[in-house]
Amino acid sequence: MSVVKINVLTVPQEQRETLEKRFASRAHAVEGSDGFEWFELLRPVEGTDDYLVYTRWRDEASFQAWMEGPMKAAHQGGGDAGSGERPKPAASGSTVWSFEVVQQAAPTGA
Repeated sequence: MSVVKINVLTVPQEQRETLEKRFASRAHAVEGSDGFEWFELLRPVEGTDDYLVYTRWRDEASFQAWMEGPMKAAHQGGGDAGSGERPKPAASGSTVWSFEVVQQAAPTGA
């Protein structure tokens, strides 16, 4: 059964561009991971500063393997080239929501 992980990132207005650039620079970093099914970065439009990072996985084990491998390595990498320092986080808070997919639908003919 597929699982969905939603990382809720609180991002101040002045850090939004930084967050989006960081995700863009890591584009395609997750697609080859075993068990990966889907990714979306959702920008807030009103009423919140929270971005949602939606990922869908074949199972919990696939997500955990990615967390302990490629994701961990990507987030422990250095900051600016040659500086040796990690950049300041763009988000001021993070929470992960976990769900199991129990029903789904696709457009007719898809």
